[in-house]
Amino acid sequence: TGGPVTPSTATPALTVQQVADLRSALPYVDGWLAYRRWRERVPGVQTAVWFDGGLQLSSAHGLADEEARVPLTTEHLFRIASHSKTFTATAVLQLVERGALRLDDPVGTFVPRLAEAGSPLADATVRELLEHGAGVIRDGLDGDYWQHGRPFPDEGELLDMLVDHGDKAPAGSAFNYSNLGYSLLGLVVAAASGRSYGEFVTGPIVARLGLTHTGPEWADARAAEYAAGHSGRHVSQTRVRLDHVDTRAMAAATGFYGTASDLVRYASAHFDGDERLLSEHSKRLAQREAWQSDASQPASAHYGLGFVIDRVGGHRVVGHSGGYPGHITRTLFDPSIGLAVSVLTNAVDGPATSLSSGVLRLLDLAREAAPAGLATRASSSGVDPARFTGRFAGEFGIVDVALLGENLVALHPGAPDPVEGLDRLRVTGPREVLIAQGNGFGSVGETMRYEFDDDGRVTLLRGSGGMSMRPVTELDG
Repeated sequence: TGGPVTPSTATPALTVQQVADLRSALPYVDGWLAYRRWRERVPGVQTAVWFDGGLQLSSAHGLADEEARVPLTTEHLFRIASHSKTFTATAVLQLVERGALRLDDPVGTFVPRLAEAGSPLADATVRELLEHGAGVIRDGLDGDYWQHGRPFPDEGELLDMLVDHGDKAPAGSAFNYSNLGYSLLGLVVAAASGRSYGEFVTGPIVARLGLTHTGPEWADARAAEYAAGHSGRHVSQTRVRLDHVDTRAMAAATGFYGTASDLVRYASAHFDGDERLLSEHSKRLAQREAWQSDASQPASAHYGLGFVIDRVGGHRVVGHSGGYPGHITRTLFDPSIGLAVSVLTNAVDGPATSLSSGVLRLLDLAREAAPAGLATRASSSGVDPARFTGRFAGEFGIVDVALLGENLVALHPGAPDPVEGLDRLRVTGPREVLIAQGNGFGSVGETMRYEFDDDGRVTLLRGSGGMSMRPVTELDG
């Protein structure tokens, strides 16, 4: 692969003003995350945002361990589960670039046990495994290792599972997501590289990028650094702590651990113009849409070579989610503008997907131009629009008034999508703003009136419908 490139060379798509607007929005973004964690009663949420060639936000809210009441930090390690597939795909493509294998090589070339047993999987190609198009069963006939019902399989058991009922569809016939298929790729990486899977991915990927809080498998020596996993609240309001276990032969599919800040740094190496890990050609292969997850649903996500390709707002985003017993995680990035978001949660029902999408939606709002007549930099009548911002509560809920870039807006942080149903505001005086645009079921065309104390702090807001709302300074519990 090529040598490192500077992020500024690789990702020039954001203007100086957009970068400034994105940075100015981060305090609100972090406050929104804190509120969403509290509202959803998630034990902990760790988040990172990367743009303009560097880490711009690294935050942690809540607890690493509910039972022990340990505060979560930005350095607590999370099991990032299927993020592992992106590392595995990167390793395979590095081996392709070295000439150690070809994408269209049959898997049986590297795992002879499959050919010896007469398994159809021996004829599936490396490319088909990477795309989840090899027809491999998802998790086997007994997947209770996902629920700590038994240990994850070792290499011998993995091969037995693949040989015995391991194929469920002809190779190349359909998209069938498979953890066993990616575990098989771990064996391919080991055979083609002459090193163990863990050794190979640690060298040219983890170590090369300086990811000091990332590794391919449970690290017993770092046990105290991990955030505890927690059960969901599917049938109980009380969460139970879930232990970390070694994923053994399935590390290539689900074994990795990491932090949000390490993950956005890793994502940056997959941006356009950055060849620290892969050539531009290899990245195009990895990020090309090979299969759609559900062809009957036009908006469903696509899969490339180890990466999920999805749409969030106006973005075509690349990345992966992860589900491990007790941890739900997601990282997404827009390689064309050099922006990445990672959100890690430590509960089986953690809303990492909606939180990461919400962060991106808020950042998009911050960098977009305001509608005509509503740009605060030109239409605030000499009044600082920031004086109207804050979180306000009334009997019917909570409203955030936020200044995101040049957009002064009223948002509803109780909703998973923070931008849905927003009202756009225009400053009309030192104590009032006009609800200039929004849903007609609300109070469009009416004013929101403020009262301030002698120090300029808001004491009362008469918001939509003229109802009194008061500033929220802290959350109960």
